[in-house]
Amino acid sequence: MPRIVWAALFVSALGWCGPATAEPVLRKVAEVDLPGPPGQRFDYMRVDVPGRRLFVAHLGANQIYVVSLADLTVTGTIHATPGVEDVAYVPELNRLYTSNWGENRIGVVDLTTMQVIERLPTANKPDGIEYAAPFGKVYVANELAQAVSVIDVRTNRTVKTLTFPSETGMPRFDPVAGKVYVNLQDLSIMAVVDAATDTVDGLFALQGCRTNHGMALDPGHRRAFVACEGNNVLVVVDLDKRQIIATFDIGRGSDFVDFDPGLGRVYVPCSDGTMTVIQADASGGYRKLDTFPVAAGVHTVAVDPTTHRVYVTEQMDAGRAVARLVAYEAIGP
Repeated sequence: MPRIVWAALFVSALGWCGPATAEPVLRKVAEVDLPGPPGQRFDYMRVDVPGRRLFVAHLGANQIYVVSLADLTVTGTIHATPGVEDVAYVPELNRLYTSNWGENRIGVVDLTTMQVIERLPTANKPDGIEYAAPFGKVYVANELAQAVSVIDVRTNRTVKTLTFPSETGMPRFDPVAGKVYVNLQDLSIMAVVDAATDTVDGLFALQGCRTNHGMALDPGHRRAFVACEGNNVLVVVDLDKRQIIATFDIGRGSDFVDFDPGLGRVYVPCSDGTMTVIQADASGGYRKLDTFPVAAGVHTVAVDPTTHRVYVTEQMDAGRAVARLVAYEAIGP
């Protein structure tokens, strides 16, 4: 059982403030020691909202943690996922699909037994992975292979491989349009894939964005939020007009972006020890709420849209190796 240390941090003592607000927008409420080896790189996390679970990919430890969001206890550890970068949850099968860079395979995990039941071949460096539920398909960005693999979860077979003249970044599924958006990070271009046919039906340039990798969507408002590693900005994209409508400075070392639809907030953690928080306004505009301090090396985030809690993983704390999940409570309306 991991040790849980609850922290009530007084806002007046923090002294943390961003450029657009007098008070911080997050308050640390919990630290959870994870069972893996300290000091090893974490990668992406995903929230299972109905099941009240968090899936945490511990890339350096070659394993995944299943964390109960009710009490932040680790309820299972999935082993034998070498270099796991990301996971996609398929609720109707109670399975995870894992992008295992260490073996260039997609792991299929039975969450009833917490065991890997199949390993599917894929191209070089599987990274971001996304489930398009209406189509029963998982999309895997094979970053170094400059490709996206499409897997049918009913048969566990790759039904198509899309190739591009660029390394591929995080894929994201838009259930409103039935599209999968893929960052072509060497070209500062976004590819639009029709999930019904798995054909590319559009490409559009992200002017002023270099190395577009991490991405989150707000499908209802037809927006994408893209982190640009090459020049340390976040761009807000109008998905219908296929153009950038806002740009914000962020920290160095961005990787993942997440969005809280209830609060209208975008979170962009960066490995330089900052997390930028962007707020969507009722008018349809966007503004920077805060540049919030996190531990150096933090580069991934997960938002629970039910409670608005924000989770990050830490591998170092003031020079000391740790393996830790940190929970923050969102402050403000």
